[in-house]
Amino acid sequence: MINDFKSVGWTSLGHAYGPAGDVPQWLRDMASPDAKVREQAFSSFYGAAHHQGDVYPCTVASLPFLFTMADTPSTPDRASVVSLIVSIGREAVDRDEIGGTWIGIDGEETTAYQDAAALIRGRGDMFTGYACDADARVRSAAIPGVGLFLDDTELAVGVLRDRLDAEDGIMNRLLVIRTMGDLALRIPAAQEPARAWFDLLADGVAVDADVRLAALVQRARCVPESIDDTTVPTAIALLRQISPIPRPEDSTEADAIRGTSGPCACAPEAEPDPGVPGHVAAAFADLDRRNRVHAPTTSLLKTFHEVLDARVEDRTVLLCEQLSSPDAAIRYDAIDMARDLITSWRGDHTRLVRLLAECLLPHDSYTSAAAAEVLGSLGRLAEPAREALAAYVTTHRTTHRPDAWASPHAELRRAHQQAVLALAGLGDERALPGLLTALDTGVDAWRAVNAAGRLPQAAAELTPRLIRLLADIDHSREWPDVSPTSLASALAALGDPAAVPALTDAIAAAVQRGQWRTAEPVLEALASFGPRAIAALETVRPLAEVEDQGTRTAATSALWELERRPEHVVPLLQRLLDDKRNFDAVNLAGRIGPPAAAVLPRLRQILNDQLEQNALNEQNGSAVLNDSWTLVHVAAALWDIGGEEEADVVVPALLAAWKDNDSTARHALACLDRMGPAAHPALPQVRSALAQPRRGANAWGWNVAVDLEIQHVCQSILTRTETSQATR
Repeated sequence: MINDFKSVGWTSLGHAYGPAGDVPQWLRDMASPDAKVREQAFSSFYGAAHHQGDVYPCTVASLPFLFTMADTPSTPDRASVVSLIVSIGREAVDRDEIGGTWIGIDGEETTAYQDAAALIRGRGDMFTGYACDADARVRSAAIPGVGLFLDDTELAVGVLRDRLDAEDGIMNRLLVIRTMGDLALRIPAAQEPARAWFDLLADGVAVDADVRLAALVQRARCVPESIDDTTVPTAIALLRQISPIPRPEDSTEADAIRGTSGPCACAPEAEPDPGVPGHVAAAFADLDRRNRVHAPTTSLLKTFHEVLDARVEDRTVLLCEQLSSPDAAIRYDAIDMARDLITSWRGDHTRLVRLLAECLLPHDSYTSAAAAEVLGSLGRLAEPAREALAAYVTTHRTTHRPDAWASPHAELRRAHQQAVLALAGLGDERALPGLLTALDTGVDAWRAVNAAGRLPQAAAELTPRLIRLLADIDHSREWPDVSPTSLASALAALGDPAAVPALTDAIAAAVQRGQWRTAEPVLEALASFGPRAIAALETVRPLAEVEDQGTRTAATSALWELERRPEHVVPLLQRLLDDKRNFDAVNLAGRIGPPAAAVLPRLRQILNDQLEQNALNEQNGSAVLNDSWTLVHVAAALWDIGGEEEADVVVPALLAAWKDNDSTARHALACLDRMGPAAHPALPQVRSALAQPRRGANAWGWNVAVDLEIQHVCQSILTRTETSQATR
């Protein structure tokens, strides 16, 4: 089969990065006896010929060779080969079932997905053999293929039932049950036998608890109407059977206090490469950490939460059980599930926050770091954990070393830092010693800078240190170790005017080096000081005429904030508004208010043009998205400049933008709040937004802080309206 590589015109085929002439070598190397060569070959293929799950003509051409390797007993890593085939097939089948046309990397219509799906389905019965292979890893890779690629329902159901009886490993048994669920959801004829099997397993007293739990979850997944008041309590009872509370004699003293089985048994994290910038190394480490699974039941429980979806109370009860589990691995994996629930759904999450706080254990830095990181992402919703965070940080400083932020132990250092950051996020000054250690030693100073702005009460100690770091920035480097943008933002948040000279110098240095990407945010930070930064005027004024639009806009905005002279700023602003999507310029016009009346005709033109384009898009069924951001920014500026006379245009535009793109809600509501009684037509939409249980209606949602702000503004608008009506 290797000799047949020449029969394929690989160079005429393409992958994510160009012609596919390198694919045959990757396929050869997948069969290499050298493990490192194989690893690199699979990585290269996934990265180019199966890039982010995509399927290209070269991917389809590779499938016969992959099947040959999977069928050859001497292939060194058949499991990885089968896993690759299943990954390709899953994507191909999913897209084939969606239907429609798909565009390839050359911009032309491609049939690669349909071709791959047909080829793999045509060999679907081969997965019955792979699923019964003597190698457990091959079986694990192949079992999902039984649910994805076999169209013979009776055969697929029979294979899966037989596999459950034959498998003795928990992971493969749970995988078999999951695959039966996939099969039932894909083929209607499989639903009845799958449901009967799930009932038999879930209700079987003699069946192992892990299998019963998996069957219960898959039954709920395939038959949502089967979920009732007993579903979650039954799942919890089964989870307790899987992880029984240890006997006192089997626990350490620390465990006895917590009632748990000890720290998470995970391999220690490696120290980062000193040659890699800290924030880059941390980003890769976080990505790796997110992909880890510590408990066999984790995938199953994630599926259960997906199935329960809006049943927030049921999910909360389940998560409370997970976070209280005697199994450290179950507790650890529940931490991120708790984050998903709290950040996705509104409600009282105090119980979950307190249980997350109980995961801050001095003897388990790995779990503590994860819990502290999640608490830090919750903003003020982490308030119930404040004292636990402070106690954890204090214990580290007294038990280990005062400068625990810079501890030589990677796991302890990360746990301490995350707890300090979470505490700073609550505005708690007990985070200050850790931040000062970071800024004084330079150890992970980039983390501390992002949090420093949360402690304005400590500006006297933080500002000089941030100024020193800003002065030390090498503006010849495109990516400094500590971001000047973060430093400028922190100094602006602290509000100490002692930072003005340093910010001014940083602007001059960035401009001298042509670092416009740095100059712009530093100008914005300088502008936040308003007239207190008037000494910087001579540095700022020439920048309002530079070629770079972002810097020119930021400088114009700074001129307004520093001296508040519309006769100097509005002429500059008119030129900036030639670009209708220069939202910073539009927002500046709004901040200037009535003195910027000269730009009203341009703003009205931008708004009308955009409304007409949106209407045309909808009339033609165009795939081009409506530009909601232009509507919301321009409408707000029209109100702030023109006031009541613009209300009839502004309110419909704000509501249209908000309805079309929920991400604009924060901006739309801020303007509606300023409008007072003129915002009355928006009240139904405001009430609806306040009543929705989910945080944000768009696919990505928004962070907790933004959602809390949106709720607050909605409530403020409604309360003011009700008060106004009551006094009439």
